[in-house]
Amino acid sequence: MEQLVKELNEKVRGFSAEQVLEFFIKDYPGKLALGSSLGAEDQVLTDMIARIDKSTKIFTLDTGRVFPETYAAMAETNKKYGINIDVYFPNAQSVEELVNEKGINLFYESIENRKACCHVRKIEPLQRAMIDVDVWVTGLRKEQSITRILTEVVEADTLSGKIKINPLLDWTEQELWHYIKKFEVPYNKLHDRGFPSIGCQPCTRAVEPGEDIRAGRWWWETPEQKECGLHSRRNGK
Repeated sequence: MEQLVKELNEKVRGFSAEQVLEFFIKDYPGKLALGSSLGAEDQVLTDMIARIDKSTKIFTLDTGRVFPETYAAMAETNKKYGINIDVYFPNAQSVEELVNEKGINLFYESIENRKACCHVRKIEPLQRAMIDVDVWVTGLRKEQSITRILTEVVEADTLSGKIKINPLLDWTEQELWHYIKKFEVPYNKLHDRGFPSIGCQPCTRAVEPGEDIRAGRWWWETPEQKECGLHSRRNGK
């Protein structure tokens, strides 16, 4: 896998985001999927994919604790592009056991608890969503977090063993919103209320001017710990 990832990075070096998507959609027909949080980055990727091949799989993880605005963005997106975003839910019994054992807001008490919650509500559903997928498309950008500085356009995902591609890796916030406005891409209205990054309601807040764009995610933790486990890097990086 390491050699394949290296070769793929060389092949797409210098490609635009659209070209990266076109390359992988063509080379991995029916085996590529965008995992969308309905945030701005994933909405841009959805628009690009719909222009290339709208039969491409796009899925989202409904943790059971997302914002109403996220559901509204999903409905608007499906309508605009004539698609149906696949929705994956956590296992009900696993959620019941976790909450009954550790409490409804267990994630505030420790990093261990928070990661346990993320595992049940995100990672396990992701694994089901990715069963028949070889290439996972994400909206990761280097600008988002110090945990993502070492990210490459093509990576081997340590969690799933799949190829992971990050077409918007070097995009800036300005480029992102220029694209959204230019192509009238539907977006989560929480972005207008100071939410640059959007996840579950209890674990996401608006940020103040000048704050890091990931400051609103798990704000009670230190920056280097602010990942849910979906984008774990090799050697913990």
